[in-house]
Amino acid sequence: MIERIDGHCHYWTLQRGDYGWLTPGAAHLAPIYRDFGPAEMRPLAEAAGIARRILVQAAPTEAETLFLLDQGRNDKAVAGIVGWVDLSSAESVASLENFAKNPLFKGVRPMLQDLEDIDWIATRPSGKAVAALKRLGLRFDALVLPQHLQSLRHFVETHPDLPVVIDHAAKPAFAAPADDPRHAMWKFGMAELSGHPHLCCKLSGLLTELPEGLRTTPKAAAEALRPTVDSLLTWFGPDRLIWGSDWPVLTLAAPFAFWDEVTERLLQDLGQSQRAAILGGTAARFYGIEGGRA
Repeated sequence: MIERIDGHCHYWTLQRGDYGWLTPGAAHLAPIYRDFGPAEMRPLAEAAGIARRILVQAAPTEAETLFLLDQGRNDKAVAGIVGWVDLSSAESVASLENFAKNPLFKGVRPMLQDLEDIDWIATRPSGKAVAALKRLGLRFDALVLPQHLQSLRHFVETHPDLPVVIDHAAKPAFAAPADDPRHAMWKFGMAELSGHPHLCCKLSGLLTELPEGLRTTPKAAAEALRPTVDSLLTWFGPDRLIWGSDWPVLTLAAPFAFWDEVTERLLQDLGQSQRAAILGGTAARFYGIEGGRA
């Protein structure tokens, strides 16, 4: 029996007011412009046989990290929290030390895809902050696009003892024309990064990048995603791939059960141990949650 872990999902409450990307004026985000939390997630996860989950930040504030930690105290299915700390700030070490007192706090995620400085990750984090991440046994979630991969490579090579995971497989540019340079950036960058054994990658967020015409059915979506997933399997292997729902952002593209069926199709030719790694084992090891809730 595979113990499934959702390695990437979100809770949010709009009245908190710090989700700068989630605004009422963004028409394409209208379906998710409302509160999402454990009451809605629980039946979806149970139907898919998912026992535990990792909550990931969705706002660049320490206040939201505190909110997520509070959510985790009340939701026993939450096995870990990936929060936010400004790693370039002089106060970052104190913040990391304070958050790390809570065993649910597993790491941080700068929202790199939203920063104007494409090289932020290679140039801006404080050396003391990164040293604190390592000392405290924390991890780094990299929310990047293809154009960030070379800067991420510099960061990864500079800190070979810091566990890093690439969120959403660096969001391949599925909708772009064949001659778009992001295709080559993604292929070269991901292949190169996969050579670093402390680096993992999340199978999440892919459906929302896929054009609508390619996700009419789970079968069609799986066929469209298969070349990408096969490449990731070749580069990283099952022991460095983490499945995540990216719920509720996922629902902009399809229901939770749709992505679950797509996943089943994509992994159907793998062995039991390989599937177990992608669907839960790698997340448990990477985030340090083996043997039950931390």
